[in-house]
Amino acid sequence: MIIRACAALLAALLAVLAVPPPLSAADPAPPRTVSGWLPYWDQEGAYQDALRHAAQLHTVSPFWYQAISAERIDGHPGAGAQRVVDGLHAAGIAVVPTVMETMKPGVLAAILADPARRATHITALLTVVGSRSYDGLDIDYESIAPTGDAAYPAVRANYATFIAELCARLHALAKKCVSTVSPQTATTGRVWDYAALGRAADRVRIMAYDRHWSGGAPGPLAGVDWYEEILRRATALIPPDRIEMALPAYGWDWPAAGGGRARHVTWREAEALRVAEGAPYRLDPVSQTPHFSYQDGDTAREVWYQDARGVEADLPVLARYGVRNTSLWALNFEDPAVWPVLART
Repeated sequence: MIIRACAALLAALLAVLAVPPPLSAADPAPPRTVSGWLPYWDQEGAYQDALRHAAQLHTVSPFWYQAISAERIDGHPGAGAQRVVDGLHAAGIAVVPTVMETMKPGVLAAILADPARRATHITALLTVVGSRSYDGLDIDYESIAPTGDAAYPAVRANYATFIAELCARLHALAKKCVSTVSPQTATTGRVWDYAALGRAADRVRIMAYDRHWSGGAPGPLAGVDWYEEILRRATALIPPDRIEMALPAYGWDWPAAGGGRARHVTWREAEALRVAEGAPYRLDPVSQTPHFSYQDGDTAREVWYQDARGVEADLPVLARYGVRNTSLWALNFEDPAVWPVLART
């Protein structure tokens, strides 16, 4: 009897240690964090927008730097503006500038494949983060994809090594490391090793937009069903608390018949255009994103964009996968009503 009682007690103790107690309905959900990119071409407007919403903003990433080569990183107009950095810090917002690149196809891949050149590039990035009181760096490199499928494994591995080495150096300086990536679906995002990036970076920002892009056919930029696919794959490889789902605050204005690139429109521009054209507001029942059509001379045009209603429809998908971190592309593009939506738990 005593042996059976002790065994039962031991089994119960092991069960308690192995399985955390479930959250009750009364337990609050973790607070949602919101980050936002600050575009250099609308620096003052985006800066003021950030200050207005400082209570909700976790991080602002000024879109300030561009990698030109292994050794050279240039600033966009207004890069490093001390007034902006100081003002964001005074408002309690972390400043993690974005470094993007526009190298010719294959150039960046070659840099990352060479340990010496990769180290040189990391040194150049550390010079940027040390140039101001920045809180880290956001790496948004988008031209690393090779032209042939055979090169994908090597590119994936080299990029993951680069991010791991950079993040280790940033962490040694008590700086944050953010990796911005495209969505990984059945047909996209193969160049990113999500699992490796999730181990190295503090945040992996998934650019959850451009499902329909400027050079393609008209359609929604995002959508509930698409987010399901993205997050099902992402959360299997990256801890949900390290994922930052980047939401669109803009849209595209396409020639309805195709045959031309779309014009970029912010939410503000899209709504102003819709009102000026007298087009009715329509919400796509599948993607839950707004769209409208209008006539521009002889050309029929179609606009798809994102607003607070669309974001509100998407957030339950994030909640189901335990993702509480969001980001906006970009500040001062957005529907103002999105802020109270993002504030809800």
